[in-house]
Amino acid sequence: MKRVIVSVTNDLFSDQRVDKVCNSLTAMGFDVLLVGRAYSDSPRLAPRLYATHRLRLLFRKGFKFYAEFNFRLFLFLLFHRCDILVANDLDTLYPNFLVSRIKRKRIVYDSHEYFCGVPELVGRPRVQRFWRKIEQRCFPKLTDVITVCQSIADIYDHEYPRANKVNVVRNVPNRASHTAMKTRTDLDLPTDQHLIVMQGAINKDRGAEELIMAMKEIPNALLLIIGSGDVVPQLQTLVNQESLSAKVRFIPRMAPAALADYTALCDVGCSLEKDTNINYRYCLPNKLFDYMNAGIPCVVSDLPEMARVVREAGVGLVVTEHSPHAIAEAVNNLLNDSALYSQCAVCAKQAAQHYCWENEEAVLRKIYLRDGR
Repeated sequence: MKRVIVSVTNDLFSDQRVDKVCNSLTAMGFDVLLVGRAYSDSPRLAPRLYATHRLRLLFRKGFKFYAEFNFRLFLFLLFHRCDILVANDLDTLYPNFLVSRIKRKRIVYDSHEYFCGVPELVGRPRVQRFWRKIEQRCFPKLTDVITVCQSIADIYDHEYPRANKVNVVRNVPNRASHTAMKTRTDLDLPTDQHLIVMQGAINKDRGAEELIMAMKEIPNALLLIIGSGDVVPQLQTLVNQESLSAKVRFIPRMAPAALADYTALCDVGCSLEKDTNINYRYCLPNKLFDYMNAGIPCVVSDLPEMARVVREAGVGLVVTEHSPHAIAEAVNNLLNDSALYSQCAVCAKQAAQHYCWENEEAVLRKIYLRDGR
């Protein structure tokens, strides 16, 4: 049985995409090992169909973390049996690339975003150049590259012309993957208010600040911000300053199945990334498809990939500006127009049958089974 080692820099707990990929590879008959890192406060992983290993590191972030992680990952990959190496995002690519050359093994690069355009690198030219040099050294020599949407695939194909085009595998849930077993009472959620949700990575320029301020104009509603990210402390301060603690609740990140219970009980889902960098401009976040899978209408930014999906599928409303008033108006339009709401909810369930992992998996099978098992 061929061994596939999949590597990623997070702690594996809530990464839905990598978990789905590993489950798909296991179903294809591969022996899968997923390698990530462990924080001191990382939750214990539930049993999975594949093996996992989390590296315990001295550093948690910054240059020292990336240097330590890449060195440790290189040694790990070098001294463990493998037939295929899978690098998730640019911050794991170089050790995978080196080991693939040393061992003469296949490598698959799965880029979850346009890494050199992430907001954390905007305004940091030296750091951006460092990652760009790694990308420029490795990318032209890669045979199998995957990313999350066609716009990012087109950028990579333009920047690094290769015989093999970049493949697109969207980050979507399994078809009808979850039936909510919890009630609002079970989860200590109000039964007499509308629930608005923003879930996933709660980072800079994702529109959380404006959504919080919009809650002033959305009556009888509670906003759930579910997840972790670099702006959560500032958001909590904002909520206190604006006396909105009764209208906004922060919930820590959780395992995907538990998150799906919350999503299914909400009324409207929001994805409000701003056009501040190329990575966000072409984002197609998994939370959008999680909302569809839960059958709840959404409110999203007017960004090319997200807006196209929402408009074509008729699953929600697109806001053309990021003001709190515009966001509140869109949410209120959905909540106050029962016909519009019902139409979007029905379309969301229908769209979920198309935007599902079972369809995306066909691309993975073509890539990984090309040379047989």
